[in-house]
Order: sequence, then C-alpha cells, then structure tokens
Amino acid sequence: MRNDFIQFCNRLSPLNKKATKDLSDVLKYKSIKKNDYLLKCGEVCRHLYFINEGLTKTYFINKGKDFIMKFFSERSMFTVLDSFLSQAPSKYMVLALEPTTITYITHTELEALCKKHHCFETFFRKVNSLASISMMKRISETLEENATERYHDFVNGDHSLIQRISLGDLASYLGITQVSLSRIRARK
Repeated sequence: MRNDFIQFCNRLSPLNKKATKDLSDVLKYKSIKKNDYLLKCGEVCRHLYFINEGLTKTYFINKGKDFIMKFFSERSMFTVLDSFLSQAPSKYMVLALEPTTITYITHTELEALCKKHHCFETFFRKVNSLASISMMKRISETLEENATERYHDFVNGDHSLIQRISLGDLASYLGITQVSLSRIRARK
C-alpha cells in the first residue's frame, strides 16, 4: 500500500532515496467502512489521501439536495483542496461508497517534507495543478454541456464506475433528476 502512494508521487516528481524514506516514515493507513465519512461538513481537511481500494465521493448539501463534485476510486490521490490548503472548515464531505482502504499523509507532515525536500514542493505543486485542471474541466462540463453530453462523457471517461455508484449519485453528479437520467439512458 505504501508503495502505491510512493509510486504515485514518483510519477509527478521523482523522489530521491532520503525523501522516499522520510515519506515512508510518515505515511499512515486506514480502512473505512461503507457509508463512513473521511470528512464531514465543518471539519478541517487535514489529510492528503490515496485510495488503495474502494470508492469515495466528495459532495456538499444545499437546501437538502446533494451536489456531488467528484468520485475517487483506486489509485486516486485527493483532498478537499480549499480546506486542506487553508486549514479552514470545509463545506464538503467525503463519504466511502464501498469498503475503502487509504494511505494518507497529514498537512503538517507534508508541509515539513516540502520544507526539507525540493522534490516534495514540486510534487505538491503538481498535485495542486492537476486538481485545478480537474475542477476547471468539471465546471466547464457543467456549464457548457447538456445533460446527455455530460452522461456520455462520464460513461466514456469513468465507465468502470457506472456499476459501482447508485443512479441517484450519478444523477446528482450530472446535476439532473433520476427521471431525466432514466430518459437519457433509455435513448442509448
């Protein structure tokens, strides 16, 4: 499990031996049951996560309705970036949709590694860049595409998730009702 996190880091910014050892020394593991939270609204996101096995969703609730921002599955690294960077309470929640095993590092430990090793500064800059690109893509899809296009983009891009998420969650992610989703799926 530790090796998967380290391999992900190395793909973004090659780590030297000392940096790898220092990272390995601070990584932690956790198993989360289905429907357990990694983060609740109002809590500060203090971790950068890597999913070894399982599936999570990041979402918020507005006027009693769920708005799903993103799903994260195996070999994904994620955090609630605004809360993680500012160390301020989050309006988002992270929920395990399946039994999930994660490897993680705390904000404090990551900051210390960035100060000690330039390769971690590069790594974290690239993580932030990828998160920004992903969010811009998500915003663009939501604003520029109709529901049918968003559905087809999701199926083509994340086809393995279709069997793992509920239709209600998929509809929420797409920003439509389950009735509208059923109509789109029927038109295949």
